[in-house]
Order: sequence, then C-alpha cells, then structure tokens
Amino acid sequence: MRTFVAVPLSPECHRMLEEIQGKLRATGADVRWVAVSSIHLTMKFLGEIDPAILPQLTESLRGASASEPGFSLRLHGLGGFPSLRNPRTIWCGVEGETPQLQQLQTKVEQVCSHLGFAPEQREFHPHLTLGRVQGRRNLQPLLDCIKIGGEQECTFGVNNYNIYKSTLTPRGAIYSILESIPLRT
Repeated sequence: MRTFVAVPLSPECHRMLEEIQGKLRATGADVRWVAVSSIHLTMKFLGEIDPAILPQLTESLRGASASEPGFSLRLHGLGGFPSLRNPRTIWCGVEGETPQLQQLQTKVEQVCSHLGFAPEQREFHPHLTLGRVQGRRNLQPLLDCIKIGGEQECTFGVNNYNIYKSTLTPRGAIYSILESIPLRT
C-alpha cells in the first residue's frame, strides 16, 4: 500500500489554489497540473508499506503528536523548483507558524525512522506542488504569470494531519485518508 503523511488544506485554500491554477493554465504552458482536490502539504512520503504496520505507525504518530499544539499556516506566493529560470515544479509557498510545522515534521520523521523508514535526505521545504513542467512551450508567459500572480493568500488552521493511501491510476493518483492524527487543542 503506497502511503504518505500530510497536512490537509481547508476548502477555502483549495478554492484559492483552483483560481490560481486556472490563471496559470490559461498561459498554455506545457505543465502537468496536479488536481486541486489532491493538493496537500506532504511531511513524509513512506512509499509502499505493509498494511500490517499501519496500527503501529498510527499509534506512534499519535503519541509523538499528543503534546504538539495546533497552529496556523498561510498559503502565499508562487515559484518554481529548482529555480524560476529553469523550473521543473511549480509551487505555492507556505508561511505563518512554520517553526511549529517544522517541529511537527521532525517528529513525524523521527517516528518513521524509528519504525524502519529511510530518513529523508533532503531538507524539508514546505510548499504545495501545483504542477510539473513537461516542456518549454509557453514557458515565458507562465513565468510572467507566476511573478505577478502570487499575491493571493489563504490562512488555515492545522489541528490534525493524516496518513494517506495513494492509488495510482492512468488519470493520476487518488488519495484516501487512512488515519487522522490530532494535535493538542
């Protein structure tokens, strides 16, 4: 079972991302866009796991997160990885109480590492992937739109995070929540 751990977004933030993505799509750039309903803030990709480990993973994450208070994040700004000069990924930025998010992600990483999952080699950079650049067609209009289109913002509360199952299909991945992990309220 293919899984990952992520923070869900509010419906308001999904609506904002849909609007932004619509403007970016209108440039006609060669981008494979992520379905807005599937956008989430990934903290840890686990890959294929044995479903039998899910109860232990859930309990361990609940224990590690029980003392973590909820916090607020804000979606704001657009950009590209590795750079806007040669983007492969188009993203929306995450601001706000990011030290709390970083602390939570570190705990998730520690729990997963303790359970035998390989630690992430790259530093955690909170962002939301909007699309993946497939070619250079209409790239300049897309970049111009990114430079002027990142002024919208949406704030949302983080009171839980989820373990998701990812089912790959020819039309893209379908995500379903396996477990929800509450934060301290």
